[in-house]
Amino acid sequence: MVRVKICGITRLEDALAAVNFGVDALGFVFATSPRQVAPETVQAIVSQLPPFVTTVGVFVNEKVSRIEELRSFCRFDLVQLHGDETEEMAAQLGPRVIKAVRVRSDAPADVQRYGKATLLLDAYSPGAAGGAGKTFDWGVAVAVAKKRPIVLAGGLTPENVAQAIETVRPYGVDVSSGVEIGPGRKGHAKIEHFIRAAKTVARSS
Repeated sequence: MVRVKICGITRLEDALAAVNFGVDALGFVFATSPRQVAPETVQAIVSQLPPFVTTVGVFVNEKVSRIEELRSFCRFDLVQLHGDETEEMAAQLGPRVIKAVRVRSDAPADVQRYGKATLLLDAYSPGAAGGAGKTFDWGVAVAVAKKRPIVLAGGLTPENVAQAIETVRPYGVDVSSGVEIGPGRKGHAKIEHFIRAAKTVARSS
């Protein structure tokens, strides 16, 4: 079964809607972004989630000490690194780390790097830590997914997530802007459609 992560959560009502529709993980962005959320808000949301929902803190080029401080305060489960972090830094944060790799069409992802982390493949967008809602050549992701489990991100929507899963066969999919009605505000109907599409194709595969 493909896991589904909704990232860029800023409101409790959006988090609870995603949980109600069967989400596996929720992401909270601590880096500068239209979806940046205060640690106090993350702590409050995480404290009201039911068991078995994985929570993820998303960082860009942050110090290890600050990440650990926020992990302790907010009590999220996993760390996602979305910047230029080294393999050594990822290893310092322990085994429960997701490392985002921005894929350029002319430079396939290196499947050997960050061996102890889970890779998240995202589109490359100049000047942005994330893919800015863009897709990339899924053929690159197919090649990497044959070597190790990956999370697929970048331009996923309720309309294309089923095709993405059928093509790439990822461990999980990650969406943010594709289910939004405004920066940091999720559309609950879009969340439901996305999760249903992802889980339906996963069951039929």
